Amino acid sequence: MLTVGAGLGLRAVAAGDVAKYGGDALYTVMLLALVVVAAPRLSPARAAAIALAASWAVEFLQLTAVPAELSRRSTLARLLLGSTFNAPDLAWYAVGAAAGWLVHSALRRRRRGAGALAR
Repeated sequence: MLTVGAGLGLRAVAAGDVAKYGGDALYTVMLLALVVVAAPRLSPARAAAIALAASWAVEFLQLTAVPAELSRRSTLARLLLGSTFNAPDLAWYAVGAAAGWLVHSALRRRRRGAGALAR
């Protein structure tokens, strides 16, 4: 939820490439968060890799007509799948995966340290 809020906030205060590519990075962060919720025991690196792979899969799916057609019919589909392939998005998804990996790793280390102190 925090990631969606950050994405909406970014769109509210920024425009152009900053909003677009920042949104791409945050899309992958959101996917990483969903992966962690679904499989909390995954390592941060593996969770980030899965989120990145899913982001790239959606982007490459845009090389077909499927996302564009679904996007014409549904706002939700447009938000989740986009409609047009854009090669630079692939790099920004990697930025999001790396940022999410760093945050997830830091939070995991912090939790482990707090757990050790509680014993």
